[in-house]
Amino acid sequence: MQGVIKAYDPATGDGLIMCDTDFADYELAANALDGSIFRMLRQGQRVVFDLDEAGRATGLHLGSEVDMGTPGH
Repeated sequence: MQGVIKAYDPATGDGLIMCDTDFADYELAANALDGSIFRMLRQGQRVVFDLDEAGRATGLHLGSEVDMGTPGH
């Protein structure tokens, strides 16, 4: 899935991602940044993510804009 970081608190690791396809908000899982290149996230940043068993965003990696033809889309 691909979406945009809606909110992120670097102190707690809490955050929300808005999905591009259904505009639903997904909370970040506690391990969302484990194994990724991200150390922190910024509002408006595009990411690709998976959902865990509880429906939380995990496995974040770089996203891309459709019109930019960058990897990840």
